[in-house]
Amino acid sequence: MKNKLVNISTSEAPAPTREEAEAAVRTLLRWAGDNPERDGLIETPKRVAKAFEEYFRGYRDDPEAILQKTFEETEGYDEMIVLRGIRFESHCEHHMAPIIGRAWVGYIPNGRVVGISKLARVVEVYAKRLQIQEKMTAQIANAIESALQPQGVAVVIKAEHHCMTTRGIHKPGTDMVTSRMLGIFRDSAITRQEFLTMID
Repeated sequence: MKNKLVNISTSEAPAPTREEAEAAVRTLLRWAGDNPERDGLIETPKRVAKAFEEYFRGYRDDPEAILQKTFEETEGYDEMIVLRGIRFESHCEHHMAPIIGRAWVGYIPNGRVVGISKLARVVEVYAKRLQIQEKMTAQIANAIESALQPQGVAVVIKAEHHCMTTRGIHKPGTDMVTSRMLGIFRDSAITRQEFLTMID
């Protein structure tokens, strides 16, 4: 479903046009106290709209569709598979401030495995939406569980939130850690600990 808009909104209203988006940026520039018609800002609304297309391109992809192509010729492999330190950039839905972090994604297959780049793409799809870290962590794990039906899924995310490091309470260097454990990772303390020892 690449490049096809996946409507996850409950609103039936049509999306604003590019021109409306650029007009909104000009309004914000005026509200901030600057002149959107001055030389340095005249192209800014177009640039911001284009940047938003990149920042939020995850709304146009279906993460479960990404995971549909799997491989069954694994010689019976049924041990843990972990992709570590997947860097991502997201934006918080409360202030639209950057969230910069890394994700660790693991699963234990149940007859089928997926290409490792697909795990990174699932992280990217959810990151490129307005997010809170707790929801993003659950979404990644739930999508993998739904598509692959593995023995278990584990996701850990560590991220710095600019809504509290560059504004508000101003605490740079602080990161947040969230996790989601499903299946055997939730039921078995030994399996969960094996996964957690792989996180640096």
